[in-house]
Amino acid sequence: MGFANPEYLVETDWLASRLADPALRVLECTVVLHPDVQHGYRAESGRAMWAAGHIPGSGFADLTDDLCDRTTSLRFMLPPAGQFAETMARLGVGDGVRVVLYDRVVNMWAARVWWMLRAFGFDDAVVLNGGWRRWTLEGRPVSTAPDTCAPARFRARPRSELFTDKVGVLTALRDRSSCVLNALTEEQHLGIGGVTYGRPGRIAGSLNVPARDLVDPKTHAYLDAETLRAKFAAAGALDARRVITYCGGGIAASSDAFVLMLLGHQDVAVYDASLSEWAADPTLPMQAG
Repeated sequence: MGFANPEYLVETDWLASRLADPALRVLECTVVLHPDVQHGYRAESGRAMWAAGHIPGSGFADLTDDLCDRTTSLRFMLPPAGQFAETMARLGVGDGVRVVLYDRVVNMWAARVWWMLRAFGFDDAVVLNGGWRRWTLEGRPVSTAPDTCAPARFRARPRSELFTDKVGVLTALRDRSSCVLNALTEEQHLGIGGVTYGRPGRIAGSLNVPARDLVDPKTHAYLDAETLRAKFAAAGALDARRVITYCGGGIAASSDAFVLMLLGHQDVAVYDASLSEWAADPTLPMQAG
């Protein structure tokens, strides 16, 4: 059995044969995270990487500025609808355009932009399977040309159910038909290593499907449908009525959420503030070990 929704994912050969298609818009979404003892990590836009070499015809979607809420101290929070629509329009995304998203870090930044587009009512976006890693491993063309795409008109039609907050998570933890999934590494989930976001460990009662374990470590392509289905089934996610994914700041969580949609789950939400909010609030339950 393959993916229930294979149309959300495209392969490198598919894109390579369509680079000249005027109805196709390719966007790189890379962010680089640098470990930081005081703050957990420092986020750096991948724009300079894109400028040094990118998939021909692609633009750059900046998750460190244009595509995050500038009014909060929490990183990578969903921006207001107006800001998101303005940014997407400037990037050439709108009605009649199909968007291909890629990154250089195991697809999770591309999945985040895919999830945000869907949350604002845009359904004609896909993730490039394996992203930059697979593209370059296969020796496909690379360009340093500037982005010359004409602006489009983007209409935001918010779907609030695709994101949730701490109240939604607390509600899900009390509901036996819901499942809360941590997309961070097993070490972070157990609270025994890796970057922390305040208190180490996990949201009490949550289970773990690490986003980095969803891809082939060499090519960054997602694993086959049966392997992925088994990972989420083991965590109880496929039998749950509703699944909420989280991580440190809603990015790895978006990759878990994206794969759940690929597998056909109909009710998935991302906890946007994730452990950046939860772990810093001593009134919210955490577990370690």
